[in-house]
Amino acid sequence: MLLIILIIFSCSKNNNELDSVFRYNEYSNISSLDPAFSSTLRNIWPCNQIFNGLVKMDENLNIIPDLAKKWTISDDQKTYNFTIKKDIFFHDSDLFGTNKSRSVNAYDFEFSFNRLIDKNLASPGSWVMNNVKSFKALNDSIFQIQVNEKFNSFIEILSMKYCSVVPKEVVNNLGNSFSKNPIGTGPFKFKRWDENIKMVLVKNDNYYEKDSIGNPLPYLDAISIKFIPDKKSEFMEFLSGNFDFISSPENTIIDQIFDINGSLNNNLKNKYLLSKSPYLNTEYIGFNTKNSLEKDILLRKAINLAIDRKKMMKYLRKNIGYPATSGIVPNGLNYGFEGVRYIKNINKAKTLISEFKKLNGIDYLSLDVTTDAQYLDVLEFIQSELKNIDIDLNINITPPSILRQGKATGKFSMFRASWIADYGNPENYFSLFYSKNHTPNGPNYTFFSDEKYDKLYEKILVEKNKDKLLSIYRQLEEIILTYSPIIPLYYDMSVRLKQKNIVGLKNNALNMLDLKQVYKK
Repeated sequence: MLLIILIIFSCSKNNNELDSVFRYNEYSNISSLDPAFSSTLRNIWPCNQIFNGLVKMDENLNIIPDLAKKWTISDDQKTYNFTIKKDIFFHDSDLFGTNKSRSVNAYDFEFSFNRLIDKNLASPGSWVMNNVKSFKALNDSIFQIQVNEKFNSFIEILSMKYCSVVPKEVVNNLGNSFSKNPIGTGPFKFKRWDENIKMVLVKNDNYYEKDSIGNPLPYLDAISIKFIPDKKSEFMEFLSGNFDFISSPENTIIDQIFDINGSLNNNLKNKYLLSKSPYLNTEYIGFNTKNSLEKDILLRKAINLAIDRKKMMKYLRKNIGYPATSGIVPNGLNYGFEGVRYIKNINKAKTLISEFKKLNGIDYLSLDVTTDAQYLDVLEFIQSELKNIDIDLNINITPPSILRQGKATGKFSMFRASWIADYGNPENYFSLFYSKNHTPNGPNYTFFSDEKYDKLYEKILVEKNKDKLLSIYRQLEEIILTYSPIIPLYYDMSVRLKQKNIVGLKNNALNMLDLKQVYKK
């Protein structure tokens, strides 16, 4: 009898341990756990479990304290003083000496920010410091940042994972290997990384946050991340119960999951939970306008008018997303702003193409667009739409890394691209067309330049009045439509398919994965 009881207790204990592990897949793998290299969601998601910064965004994109207890901003909006919370401890490490850990102080933030601008480190997040004049720890508790020009979005930029705090003695001891052996302050700490197979993070029992009734966070004991490189295989593993959720299923399998309205198919709706919300990601076709801004303006405007975005979303995406009918800024971030309408007008598109051909003395028009394989169906739809206005569109498929490199170097004349917001402000999207942000110095991959646009963009960096900001946003969108350096296609949606026992996993506009209040029934 005693033996039977021990066996039952052991099995129950093992099942409970399994139930407190959250399991998901990262099909694109993880390249680094150093927050200085958290440039994509594949790295941002695990870094968000391991690290903290001065401030963070809540689920409504409001800035709230993280490791900063409070902050003050000078009258000229150029000096920020952050008071660091006491008794926040780094994860345990032998590199701290006999005490295994120590508390965070303002000098740790000074060290962490210096890493971002270290050219030897070459962090892709160094741009967040472009407007920073200086930063320093005034003492253990006060960290001061001074900016060159007042900038409304600066406090939001500080919420990015690039700005996380790291311990000097650990980083200096580990060097480049810190990216595979991270030490932070977050709700979970690094345990194991089997290259191309699996990563494990475990609960930080000393994490500083508590829930609304005083229970310590996180609830989960561990996070298990696998690296299956195929989204179809990932979906099958989810159906087998081996993953607790999947995010943003790719186009090739959405027919198996969703009906025409974007709801779960009948064979899935009683088995799983679906949550959807606007995601700050605009998918678009971009043009290199460096030598063709005025020359090809009629061509680009015609293409803009030739595409039925609502039809595309209904039949290709099962309404998983929103037609990009209001410009570059996606819904979920327009603050009540209704932009210029992008609606199909085939007759006007044909007129513009006819005029373009006549001006350029051509009868036949052929264009090349470059994309990666994941968006082939979208480009094929656009290909069929452009045939209606006598344009032959040739689709060139290239690996995502080559596509990114080609955009950054201006190699492609026409390309598929997307912009996922770095922070929750429309300014981030309008920065794509600011002339001082021409690639490789910024995200202006279209090489668009317009003096009036630049002056208006600079106004939104400092304007506080909401009504005036909305007016400027409208003017910026009108300029973008006039020159059409991009063709907005659709605004993405954060889609999460979960096992029924998952509680507390929420969507948000930045598609951030926050697991500290998640548990399994």
